[in-house]
Amino acid sequence: MLIAFEAGPLSVRTLPNAHDPAALGKAIWIDLFQPTAEEIVAVQLATGIELPSEADLAEIESSSRIYVNEGALFLSMPLVTQADTDPRTASIGFVLTRAHLISIRFMPVRIFDQFVARLPRAHIADASGLHILVGLLEAVVDRVADVMERIRSELDVTSRRIFVDDPTHLSGPRMQDQELRSVLQTVGRSGDLISRMRDSLLGVGRIVPYLRETSDAFLPSDLNNRLRTLGQDIASLNDYDGHLTTKVQFLLDATLGFISIAQNNIMKVFTITSVAGIPPVLVAGVYGMNFKQIPELEWTFGYPFAIFLIALSTVVPLYWFRRKGWL
Repeated sequence: MLIAFEAGPLSVRTLPNAHDPAALGKAIWIDLFQPTAEEIVAVQLATGIELPSEADLAEIESSSRIYVNEGALFLSMPLVTQADTDPRTASIGFVLTRAHLISIRFMPVRIFDQFVARLPRAHIADASGLHILVGLLEAVVDRVADVMERIRSELDVTSRRIFVDDPTHLSGPRMQDQELRSVLQTVGRSGDLISRMRDSLLGVGRIVPYLRETSDAFLPSDLNNRLRTLGQDIASLNDYDGHLTTKVQFLLDATLGFISIAQNNIMKVFTITSVAGIPPVLVAGVYGMNFKQIPELEWTFGYPFAIFLIALSTVVPLYWFRRKGWL
């Protein structure tokens, strides 16, 4: 899908006939979402720029994510999509020239849709492709901050489940197992999402300083303050990301500790039970020996006496373990 935008008197508006190469020449922003071969050809004819492929956008080295080629600035970064339901990482690409901004994405990204919805009300005078790019980067950072705030709230709830509710106090090993498994999954999902957000921040953190360094070629003076503020926001979010990562590791260690306690309790019960079973086995072994001369062999109350002795030898150790607090 191809959507193009042109600069109006007070705001940015959608460009009609976006598939016409002649009309695309007037666009300040060309957004390509899962583009077809015909759409790619139309954009390349209108701008004279060879667009990167999906494989090119997925490259992880800095020299492949940020570079200048024939007067155009090529940028790419990972971006988290569907963070609220099923987090995935999509590679987003930008091609910036003095006349155009071209964005390329192969997965749906809600940030783009929300940004496009706000464009008619933005009242951007003398907008350029760089204004659009800076606005998109600001939207990405805002979204990362919102997700981190949500992760913080979820981790606070999980912390209360671990330390206030204490899952090992639940009745029954099965309930303990289910609760600890649920806590472990929650902490794991939070850690995975934080890792993906860190990748997005790293991508934006590479782009912003580069844009400021190339200010003579690409950056209007009115955007310098916005990029400086954006860099400060990224630095603060990186610090907060480190805090969340530490908290996730702490909660993970605590959860694994409770799992270890639950397992030790089970093994303790097995150990004590096996020890308590030794005396009755010994009694039964004595009276099970095949000797003719056994004093109780002809005794009328020999069998009840043996049963009583076996029961007593079982109860006494259990009572002793209970009194010592081992059960």
